[in-house]
Amino acid sequence: MAQIFFFLIFSSFLFSSVTSGVDVFFEDKHFSSLKGKKVAVLTNHTGVDALMRSTLDRLQETVQLVAIFSPEHGLKGGHRAGESVQHGEDKGIAVYSLHGETRRPKPEMMTGIDVLIYDIQCTGVRAYTYSTTLFYMMEEASKLGIEVIVLDRPNPINGLIVDGPMLEDKWRSFIGYINVPYCHGMTIGELAEFFNEEYEVGCKLKVVKMKGWNRSMSYRDTGLAWIPPSPNVPEADTPLFCPSTGILGELHMLNIGIGFTMPFKVVGAPWVDANDFAEKLNSQKLPGVHFQPFHFRPFWGLYKGVDCEGVLIQITDAKIYKPLSVQYLLLGMLKSLYPKEFEKRLASGGSKDLFCKANGTDAVYEILLNEKYPAWKLIELHKKERESFLEKRKKYLLY
Repeated sequence: MAQIFFFLIFSSFLFSSVTSGVDVFFEDKHFSSLKGKKVAVLTNHTGVDALMRSTLDRLQETVQLVAIFSPEHGLKGGHRAGESVQHGEDKGIAVYSLHGETRRPKPEMMTGIDVLIYDIQCTGVRAYTYSTTLFYMMEEASKLGIEVIVLDRPNPINGLIVDGPMLEDKWRSFIGYINVPYCHGMTIGELAEFFNEEYEVGCKLKVVKMKGWNRSMSYRDTGLAWIPPSPNVPEADTPLFCPSTGILGELHMLNIGIGFTMPFKVVGAPWVDANDFAEKLNSQKLPGVHFQPFHFRPFWGLYKGVDCEGVLIQITDAKIYKPLSVQYLLLGMLKSLYPKEFEKRLASGGSKDLFCKANGTDAVYEILLNEKYPAWKLIELHKKERESFLEKRKKYLLY
């Protein structure tokens, strides 16, 4: 059995069309420049090479590793979203959690470090704490003269989709730290370059580029194995759906598949009519998507054990799909079809603060509150700013 497993993994490696940053780092012997230097790593369970060997283990074999830093969900990825993670150790090396009492590394944690290596798979959206943890690390490393090396990985959505509002300064937070659209279409290495220059961080930064990746690729196109970066992102295509329903989930109006078998891919509630909802959504003819009537009963979470009706989101063309446009159409249609239920839940439902932080602006909430038919106004929000961003980001694109 073990031989079969190794053969399958090795076959995947042979036929993979993309070589991720960690494999380039070891294959091209970038680590040789770190001889005699004290190295730290910011990583988690997603940091693996093409043969599924952990970046952490490979670094321990090749460099002088003196500290380990871990993000939300912990080093092994087993903690729930938002759960505080304690410091620990791994094979005698201190593991500093950056998702507990400490979110920004303290100077004493960085003492004696010459180089910090980052290797974590992102989800391709602004509102995700892994990228903020890297940005915090870059800021602190800059103050201490520590070099940061980012081992680049694919944007799992792709490098084409740019959608959603920009980030306003007053809503800057741990879940959204830099002013890019919600879906920015950049890799984590490109974002690091963008942040370093646009925010004048002055970090000594090196990005180890992938080989073979192009911007039209979905994650499945890469041939790389998918490891869920967090518990509710189980499959390689889930990142396409997270920005389609995730922000909506902060309002606690609909079950968004959390607590069912399809996180982020379905939306529904006991007070929704599946056929009518799907028909009205499809009539708006958003590109790259079809809404299928869907009935389900959540196992836990919102509406646990209650029969719900809604829609299953079917992506028909991932290259032209607009995740935030889908999300805002869902919200606008809910208000149009079920105004009493919508207004009641908007006033008393989830967290307005988290909703605005995730969007990066309070304009979305205000439009939902005050406009009778908000969908297309939401979809057009920050359109000019996104166009300006597309021009600005060109200089940071590595692929």
